[in-house]
Amino acid sequence: MSQNGDRYWQRTSGLMWTMLALWLFFSFIVHFFVNQLNEIKILGFPLGFYMAAQGSLIAFVVMLFVFAKRQDSIDRQEGVAEED
Repeated sequence: MSQNGDRYWQRTSGLMWTMLALWLFFSFIVHFFVNQLNEIKILGFPLGFYMAAQGSLIAFVVMLFVFAKRQDSIDRQEGVAEED
């Protein structure tokens, strides 16, 4: 693999591992603390319930858009972007 290919894969895999870590955090880590989070109320709902029902889903959607934008940026910088 060329040096450009190595750099491309390094940047892409770094982004992938970052997104995986964020996914793990919002999928599991936050929910491990649901009892402590439930002591905090937002609009009458316990924060743990809000994070499980809405917060994680919002985080996942935001993560998808961030991933797509960053990967497109990496593709363009490394010269492997698909033309529109």
